[in-house]
Amino acid sequence: MAVQRRIVHATESSTLADILERVLDKGIVIAGDIKVKLVDIELLTIQIRLVICSVDKAVEMGMNWWAQNPDFQPQKSHAPEAPLQAAS
Repeated sequence: MAVQRRIVHATESSTLADILERVLDKGIVIAGDIKVKLVDIELLTIQIRLVICSVDKAVEMGMNWWAQNPDFQPQKSHAPEAPLQAAS
């Protein structure tokens, strides 16, 4: 008896919003190394590590460098606030 196999094609296409939501939910890591050598002398090495994910996923993975960075904290005014006095 012959077994028939059927090829199934996906009929649903993903929109850019669906793909972006999936990437932010799961996360994606892009890694690469660039090395420049001249006559077996290494002149330059660049290591690139890029993580793309949502803030919630980053905190779940233990990455929260922005919490200690003062550039990402709310700005506090350095001048003390003087109480407003009604003019008489």
